Amino acid sequence: QVQLVESGGGLVQAGGSLRLSCAASGNIFRIYNMGWYRQAPGKQRESVAIIQAAGITNYADSVKGRFTISRDNAKNTVYLQMDSLKPEDTSVYYCNAHIAVGLGAVENYWGQGTQVTVSS
Repeated sequence: QVQLVESGGGLVQAGGSLRLSCAASGNIFRIYNMGWYRQAPGKQRESVAIIQAAGITNYADSVKGRFTISRDNAKNTVYLQMDSLKPEDTSVYYCNAHIAVGLGAVENYWGQGTQVTVSS
């Protein structure tokens, strides 16, 4: 019914920048919260940044001041601008969205993940 596709991951040196994108497609009635999560090997998946439909944002303490989440509702797309990257930011980053499909209930959807690797 709904697909989330991430892009923009890659390899960057410490101090560099990347911008992740996530586009939702399908029979979408309305998208509510959107966010980015990450999961490194041996660790649990953690919330990185969340943005509500009205634009209110929430960031993990570890990325405050370095990452910026934004969204384009007309394009059903959420972005994550990552600056001053650190090796500890290395992870697979997943897009998440709460979406109402047609007249159905709001459900939680996940993207396939995109690898971000930060070298020292």
